[in-house]
Amino acid sequence: MHSANHWGGSFEITNVDVPASGEYDRSRSSEWDAAALDHHQHLDETQQSWLLGPPEKKKNSYVDFGCILISRKALKWILGSFLLAFVVIAVPIIIAKSLPKHKPDSRPPDKYSVALQKALLFFNAQKSGKLPKQNGIAWRGDSGLSDGKNDTDLKVGLVGGYYDAGDNIKFHFPMAYAMTMLSWSVIEYRHKYETIGNYDHVRELIKWGTDYLLLTFNSSATKIDKIYCQVGGHQNGSTTPDDHNCWQKPEQMDYPRPTQTCNAGPDLAGEMAAALAAASIVFQDNDAYSKKLIKGAETLFAFARDNGRRRPYSRGNPNIAPYYNSTGYYDEYMWGGAWLYYATGNSTYLSLATNSGIPKNSKAFYMIPDLSVLSWDNKLPAAMLLLTRLRIFLNPGYPYEEMLRMYHNVTGLNMCSYLQSFHVFNWTSGGMIMVNRGRPQPLQYVANTAFLASLFVDYMNATGVPGWNCGPEFISSDVLRSFATSQMDYILGKNPMNMSYVVGYGTKFPRHVHHRGASTPNDHKYYSCKEGWKWQDNKNPNPNNITGAMVGGPNQFDQFRDVRTSYNYTEPTLAGNAGLVAALVSLTSTAGNGIDVNTIFSGVPPLFPGTPPPPPPWKP
Repeated sequence: MHSANHWGGSFEITNVDVPASGEYDRSRSSEWDAAALDHHQHLDETQQSWLLGPPEKKKNSYVDFGCILISRKALKWILGSFLLAFVVIAVPIIIAKSLPKHKPDSRPPDKYSVALQKALLFFNAQKSGKLPKQNGIAWRGDSGLSDGKNDTDLKVGLVGGYYDAGDNIKFHFPMAYAMTMLSWSVIEYRHKYETIGNYDHVRELIKWGTDYLLLTFNSSATKIDKIYCQVGGHQNGSTTPDDHNCWQKPEQMDYPRPTQTCNAGPDLAGEMAAALAAASIVFQDNDAYSKKLIKGAETLFAFARDNGRRRPYSRGNPNIAPYYNSTGYYDEYMWGGAWLYYATGNSTYLSLATNSGIPKNSKAFYMIPDLSVLSWDNKLPAAMLLLTRLRIFLNPGYPYEEMLRMYHNVTGLNMCSYLQSFHVFNWTSGGMIMVNRGRPQPLQYVANTAFLASLFVDYMNATGVPGWNCGPEFISSDVLRSFATSQMDYILGKNPMNMSYVVGYGTKFPRHVHHRGASTPNDHKYYSCKEGWKWQDNKNPNPNNITGAMVGGPNQFDQFRDVRTSYNYTEPTLAGNAGLVAALVSLTSTAGNGIDVNTIFSGVPPLFPGTPPPPPPWKP
């Protein structure tokens, strides 16, 4: 039985001879062929198989390499594999080798880098509280774990922070100043800290301080009515066991350590605001912490600006005034306002810092030599330099230009006053500028002055300015840099005593530092309040070197007494070492020279100078 042929022909396809004559109807044949072709184009596979039988298997094609025969398919796989391997392995190597090399500087660290690494260790030795495991000072341990727990409303107390000097008091005013200085040095010279391997270290030191400062007031509030301004202390004439009547290392002190509370103090609050604001720029990579610091800074500055609280924090307090007495607070308004502007970009702070009443009340333009010297009490020269930076690099114009130009001019005159040729300050015969007028402990003021001078040179260099004018005389920036290096070289040993005044730097340095922890043996024996005095009076060198500590320094005749009881010569301070660190990092050339121009401005929005007021109408 056969089924019908629906495709126009027999199931068997045969070759048909075409007649030579015209018997063959070409038109018919063409029509049939077209129809057949049209049908065949629509055949499914089953129908084609009926017609054509099983399909022929495709023959593999090969490539003959002479000694080997390989299929094209295998060849494609091999070539594809080689190409993939090239992309995955070879291309990244080629790209990596073609990139510019950033090799670490193979030069040995210069003397300023070596001294800087040691100077930072002093802060480790001054830590109070529960110390981290990697603190790096073998003779130090946990201390002050009860600070503030009995006489504050703080559940956690006031544990942490730094001891100020050779005693065990925590003075919050100079501590805050020291943190501001460390942060400023990091903001300007981060690349140098990174190159010499101390960036993480200095950040940890700053955070240790700012974490503590956040405890000293209600940092979660927007308005506060008090600041805890000191832990420990001594009243002149008192015989009660305290931080000055006892000679005990911090780990063994067991006498009362009262907390001082300040209900006023724009100087203290302004400096603390500056410290937290500056640190917020250092910790921009930690957004939550940076915002916390800014919030605390704004709260403190609001306290500082409160009309009812405008009196020095130290006034009338016998535990503070003899040691860190503040002589004014308008400099902290300028200083704190500048830092808050950089941290927040809020022009309100810049408006305050450039308000004409600030320099008037602080006597910033009176050209009083003492006011050109940076210290924990006088921020004027630093604040004006910090605002001069704004004019140099951003030039915000009206309405700030007039005051910024004045700050810039006075900053230039301050720099002139540091040069010996202008005879503003006396100098020792050994080459030390006496910016503190021959009073004791001169080196902290010398280091601060060197830092400001070096930084001003870097500002000029960053803008291609070769120098500045001191009256009619043009002074090259190299002259000012030489001044800065000469003063730091004096501190590091180029002086008539041939002695480094930084402990652990060089081969000759003070061995009888006025310091309770460094002078008391780490022999695991307890020494009471009175027993400890034998270690102060001991004639032998300290059993523990307090590496990196810059001592008070020589007298006006370049003479130095390495005697533990002579604290004016041999006692280091937190504020002094902060200036030392800043000056050293500004001068080190191990990582090259120059500053980070832009980081400090990262919180400042684009500036569009306002339109100045029109001139008064013309009157004939």
